[in-house]
Amino acid sequence: MLISVKDVKPLKNYELLLSFDNCEMRIFDMKPYLNKGIYKELKDVTLFESVKVSFDSIEWKNHIDIDPEFLYFKSKPYLI
Repeated sequence: MLISVKDVKPLKNYELLLSFDNCEMRIFDMKPYLNKGIYKELKDVTLFESVKVSFDSIEWKNHIDIDPEFLYFKSKPYLI
């Protein structure tokens, strides 16, 4: 499945609100990854909140990114 992130908003508690090109909105929880490898840097709230869309996925100011398919399949539907 090829999917692209169209918008991202950082939320409280290290979560991300993601909008995908299939018109779905989903919540991705970063907490399980904050003690792993380069993602430890994202414990800095200011850095975490610097997230933006980059090409078809997301990226932070320190150039950390995550695969869009991983984001999609590991996230939960956003219920309004």
